[in-house]
Amino acid sequence: MPAAVVNFAAARGSVELRDVGPPEIGPDDVLLEVANVGVCGSDLHQWTGDHSWQVNYPVVLGHEFGGTIAAVGTAVSGWHPGDRVVSETAAIISADSPLTRRGLYNLDPTRKGFGYGVNGAMTRFVRVPARILHRVPDALPFEQACLTEPCCVAYNATVKNARIEPGDRVVVLGPGTIGILCAAMARLCGAEVAVVGLEADRPRLAVARHYGCETVVGDVRDWAFARDGLGCDGVVDAAGVSATLATALDVVRPAGWISKVGWGRQPVGISLDPLVQKNVTLQGSYSHNWPIWERVLALLTSGQLDVKPIIGGVWPLERWHDAFEQMHSGAVVKSVLAPR
Repeated sequence: MPAAVVNFAAARGSVELRDVGPPEIGPDDVLLEVANVGVCGSDLHQWTGDHSWQVNYPVVLGHEFGGTIAAVGTAVSGWHPGDRVVSETAAIISADSPLTRRGLYNLDPTRKGFGYGVNGAMTRFVRVPARILHRVPDALPFEQACLTEPCCVAYNATVKNARIEPGDRVVVLGPGTIGILCAAMARLCGAEVAVVGLEADRPRLAVARHYGCETVVGDVRDWAFARDGLGCDGVVDAAGVSATLATALDVVRPAGWISKVGWGRQPVGISLDPLVQKNVTLQGSYSHNWPIWERVLALLTSGQLDVKPIIGGVWPLERWHDAFEQMHSGAVVKSVLAPR
């Protein structure tokens, strides 16, 4: 039977390689043979037991994936075995939700995603509803295509849920995968960008420089206030802690904006008076939907967005622990697994 990286309990370290049977598909599903799957920060949080969302244990991890269709359900049309595809993450949604009807199924409260709500793709085969598939051109390798999902998270946070104009100065807090991809998106929008991290983040900050960003270790105030003393135009908070919101409020200019995409389970513990006094827009950003995926795939295919700099290596599934450790330590920005 195929092996899978399974998160089996909430306790720290409750992830192991297990044999699992191939999934059964329904009439509206495809059976996808996984070529590559990215390791997400949420996979690491479930591994270390410090996540803040409900998980249906035991569950196969992995929601950043691409591969080829191995079989199609009886009601599926337009898709065939051998098609190269990537998949969105909204594995279960309510078709009757008012949000789904608006195309905002990513915000449907009943939504369940791969890797926490249903079995994910850190295995050879995964069951995927045909409604969330997107075609991958032959010229785009799967080890890059599998990162469409984090690119879509960044696109939503930086393009859809912010308001960047060419020439803006934007601070990105947190040099993880999402932070660096948000910085890359902001650069595509014409902004000057500074990516901020800690001393331990220097290897990942070096990757951010591949995207034309300035990098700062520690205090970003000098960069943020350099133009006219009022602060930067916007902040993307992509750090995995709540405390960075205080930094964002400190460095953003009056009438500026903050797009918060990073999860942080800790209470914020600060006054929000600066938000009021500065007339700042604070915007949350979660997940993505169909049109964002099509735009991002176009960017990846054209070469306007290059994810190669963030890929720190490709590991076979059996070495999942090494791949997790490399990301968790900050040695690499993104680890990719190859189940087959």
